[in-house]
Amino acid sequence: MKRVQLSALSFQLSVLDSRLSISNSRLASRLWLAALTSFLLVASCSADVLKIVVDDAIQPVTAEYIQRALEVASRDKDQAVLIEMNTPGGLVESTREIIDKIVASPVPVIVYVTPAGSRAGSAGIFILEAADVAAMAPGTNAGAAHPVTLYGKPDDTMMKKIENDAAALMRSVATRRGRNVELAESAVRESKSFTEQEALDKKLIEYVAPSEQDLFRQMSDKRFKRFDGATTTLDLVGQPIRDYEMTLKERILSYIMDPNITLIILMIGALCLYVEFNHPGAVVPGTIGVIFIVLAAFAMHLLPIRYAALAMILVAFLLFAAEAKFASHGVLTAGGIVLLTLGGLLLVDGPIPEMRVRFLTAVAVAVPLGIITAFLMGIAVRARRNKVVTGEQGLIGEIGIAETMLAPAGKVFVHGELWDAVSTAPVPAGEHVVVRQVDGLTLRVDPVAKTKAVMA
Repeated sequence: MKRVQLSALSFQLSVLDSRLSISNSRLASRLWLAALTSFLLVASCSADVLKIVVDDAIQPVTAEYIQRALEVASRDKDQAVLIEMNTPGGLVESTREIIDKIVASPVPVIVYVTPAGSRAGSAGIFILEAADVAAMAPGTNAGAAHPVTLYGKPDDTMMKKIENDAAALMRSVATRRGRNVELAESAVRESKSFTEQEALDKKLIEYVAPSEQDLFRQMSDKRFKRFDGATTTLDLVGQPIRDYEMTLKERILSYIMDPNITLIILMIGALCLYVEFNHPGAVVPGTIGVIFIVLAAFAMHLLPIRYAALAMILVAFLLFAAEAKFASHGVLTAGGIVLLTLGGLLLVDGPIPEMRVRFLTAVAVAVPLGIITAFLMGIAVRARRNKVVTGEQGLIGEIGIAETMLAPAGKVFVHGELWDAVSTAPVPAGEHVVVRQVDGLTLRVDPVAKTKAVMA
């Protein structure tokens, strides 16, 4: 009986123990699930600062790079985007695209002009004023944003329209950011430029900082105004900074969009195509030429190109060809070099010197290319004019000797070979004849005496 009771008690304890184990297992599973969920939430909500570096003129590739960075920061829920900038300025349309993306960004954007010696010139100050937080390093400057044109000045009405449009853009971003609107506008209308301390004292920027961490320390828990009017704070001290690089495509495009590089690529492509046209079947020069021309065309599609300058470059090549044909003793070549130089200088209508073709580049490309092209074209033209000296065509006009009596058929000796020949008049053996036509393996000849009579 006791054994039965003990067995029943043991059974009850085992059931209770299994129930407790199941309960503990469920509790542990729930705890693990909660921990995993928390981990995934933390992982999905990145607290990084995304940093990009703009150290070039503002152009379409720059706009694409900044736009992509802002989209990634928004997707990853980063705390802020830090744009370290050093730019002489750039294109108005690209600047507007960048401003539109900055003011619409859900992630706060900090624009920091750094390192010492850097600037936010022309288009750069527009981007600086559009930022949620504007900062500069010691020894930097910003301003000189008056719109300019390259060669020639528009009439007063058009110039005033361009100026008013740029000034309105500056007023718009400065007002919404709570900065000194009047002084910001003076950078456009009067081309004023400001040191970092002047910009700070006159409320064009919020901070002057020698480093990123010092900037973050100064910003800590201080409120700033967003473009929609809301105010917020950022605590970025000690937060990880994640560098965001350009893609390979953007780096290549940024390189070839240097107007000087674009001109060089265009000229190399044109020269390679010329070599291919004069040596059909060479393949390699033609392939290289097509690649270079396509690259130059892509860059020119994004740059402000003057098509009149392209026409000047085309006319220059026509003058090089004319020199080879008419032999003007270098006059046409010199004219082509002058046109090629002017076409190169005028090719890109950039608003700043950094976005124009330099004079030395234009001359360094035009002079050697003009001489080489004229020389190659001269060789080609002379080669076409020279008498053919090989094959059947090479026999025409040659003098031979009648080996047998030509009455009118017989044998003649020409070019070290014995040929069947038919003469227009009887020719005794040993007399000289001239070849007039090659008909298969038979030569049509004239007596030399008859030829001289005709010539006389």
